Amino acid sequence: MGDKGGDNYSEVTDFILVGIRVRPELHSLLFLFFLIVCWMVLLGNLSMIGIIVTDPRLITPMYFFLGNLSIIDLSYSTVIVPKAMVNILSQKKTISFAGCVAQLFLYALFMVTEAFVLAAMAYDRFIAICNPLLYTVRMSRSLCIQLVAGFYLCGWVSSILQVSVTFSMSFCASRVIDHFYCDSNSIEKISCSNVFMNKMVSLSLAILIILPTIVVIVVSYMYIVSTVLKICSSEGRKKAFSTCSSHLGVVSSLYGTVSFVYLTPPSNPELHKMASVCYILFTPMLNPLIYSLRNKDIKDAMRKVVWKKKFYFKYASTFTFSCIL
Repeated sequence: MGDKGGDNYSEVTDFILVGIRVRPELHSLLFLFFLIVCWMVLLGNLSMIGIIVTDPRLITPMYFFLGNLSIIDLSYSTVIVPKAMVNILSQKKTISFAGCVAQLFLYALFMVTEAFVLAAMAYDRFIAICNPLLYTVRMSRSLCIQLVAGFYLCGWVSSILQVSVTFSMSFCASRVIDHFYCDSNSIEKISCSNVFMNKMVSLSLAILIILPTIVVIVVSYMYIVSTVLKICSSEGRKKAFSTCSSHLGVVSSLYGTVSFVYLTPPSNPELHKMASVCYILFTPMLNPLIYSLRNKDIKDAMRKVVWKKKFYFKYASTFTFSCIL
């Protein structure tokens, strides 16, 4: 850790998050937008988790991974969005040093874990379609639990590395982070230290974690497409593809926006912020909708829940009315 300029990271007590630059009169509108989308993220993912947990027909590896995906989406959104909303209406727009460390750690943890879960979901579909007779053996419940635990462990280790190298830098130039959350790339820009080690660690983590998950997803779907095209009946092909279309939609939306943010030159910070809004807010909001609209089992489970609520409401109303009489 260098000490250029006399101020190092241990003397930094807080940072300033610039946030999304809009005219002052639009701050309330931006806050309302964040609030509505945040509530939709909470409602959608909590509903998905509740349906998967309560419906015995959904106790399968695919829905086990989907439930974890909803937990992860809900988690990394709530790590970032509440503080961003507070700063929209605040004049100071600050975040404590410890809060910034925690935010970056949890965000990196959940993003890495989500990449692994999406890869596991692709492999699950590969086994279900290409080797259906071995599905119960290859995707046992104990194996799925071990996989998810391992994913969280890998996310924890990678987050420790990311946070350690990021906050070992010297911050002697500015405390102003040009983003609405503590992003490692934005933090590097305000450091007066050599960021070569940070770049190498980020690249290494991408090669060791993100690249293998992409390979698993791509290879799995290559085999899936090859197998589905061999199915004679059009109905069979349609059913096989329908089980994969939701997952492909989620993968495309997440990796597309993340790739845009981290692989394009930072010539327009505001454009990068809007892309970050897409995978921090819109992707977690859309994931439950994608699965509920494209998945027959989820739709049936939702109808069952709605029917029960209607039945209980009708029974309760009748009982209350009879008591009054």
